[in-house]
Amino acid sequence: MTSASTPPSPRPHPHPRIGGSFDSPVLPGSGWPGDPATPHTGVAATPAEVLVRAAQARTIPELDAGVSVCRACPRLVRWREEAAAVKRRSYADEPYWGRPAPGFGATRPRILVVGLAPAAHGANRTGRVFTGDRSGDFLFGSLYRSGLANQAVCTDSADGLALNEVRVVAAVRCAPPGNAPTPAERGNCAPWLDAEWRLTRGTVGVIVALGGFAWQATLAMIRRGGGSVGSPAPRFGHGAQAALGTPDGPVQLLGCYHPSQQNTFTGRLTPAMMDDIFATALANLAR
Repeated sequence: MTSASTPPSPRPHPHPRIGGSFDSPVLPGSGWPGDPATPHTGVAATPAEVLVRAAQARTIPELDAGVSVCRACPRLVRWREEAAAVKRRSYADEPYWGRPAPGFGATRPRILVVGLAPAAHGANRTGRVFTGDRSGDFLFGSLYRSGLANQAVCTDSADGLALNEVRVVAAVRCAPPGNAPTPAERGNCAPWLDAEWRLTRGTVGVIVALGGFAWQATLAMIRRGGGSVGSPAPRFGHGAQAALGTPDGPVQLLGCYHPSQQNTFTGRLTPAMMDDIFATALANLAR
C-alpha cells in the first residue's frame, strides 16, 4: 500500500475559518481541521486493498484515517480532484478537501444516519460529510431541532458542530459525477461501510436511511454483517420502518427522503417531515 499523498493544486489558499495555506486537494496531515490522516497513513489504492484496510481497522479514528485517503476508484479520484482544482466560482479563493469524506459524529452512536455520497462542492470542499451545502443545512438543522446536535450551523469542518449520540456516514465516500456512482464503485466502497457498522453496531438502535440507495446499501450492510432483513426485503418509503436482526440484537431501520434540493425545494421533503423521522428514531430508542 502506498503512503498518503495526492497531487496538490499549484495555488494554495487559506481555510475560510482558520486561515493557513492549503493545497487542493488537501494533503494529509497538513493541519486541515478534522483531518484524521497523517502523511504516513496507508492508502488503499485498489479494491483489494480496501478490503484489507477496512478489515484491519480497530477503531473509528483508524477507520476514518483510511477512508480519508482512499484511491481505489480511478474515476472518482479524477472527478473529486478535478472539482477541487477547478472549483465553483463562489469558492474560487478557498481550498477544497478533494478527498473521501469519512463518517462524522459519535464513535458510539445510538442513531446511524446513512446517506448516498458527498457533493462535489459540499463535503468534497469542506472535508466533512453533509457540510457546506443545502442538504447539510437541512439535515443538521433537523438534528439540532431534535436535540441531536449542538447547533444548526454546518459551514465548514471547524465550525464547532457536534452530534449527540448520532453518526452520519455516506455509502460512497467520494463525490461522484452526476451524483451517480457506478455499481462497481459502490461495491468497492462497501467494505468501508461494513467496517463502520462492525465498529458501531453494538450501540446503534436505529438506522435512518436517507433515500432509496441508502436504504438498499443499509440492507446489504446488515446482510454482510451477519444480520437478517426478512423476506421479502422491506421496501423504501418516507416513514417506512423495518425491524432488522443483527448479531448484537434488533435494530430499527427508518426511511427518509434524501434532503436533496430537488426534494426540499419542491416540498417533497419538509423540515417537519424530517423532524418527524428523528422523533420516531428517538421514540424507538426509548422503548
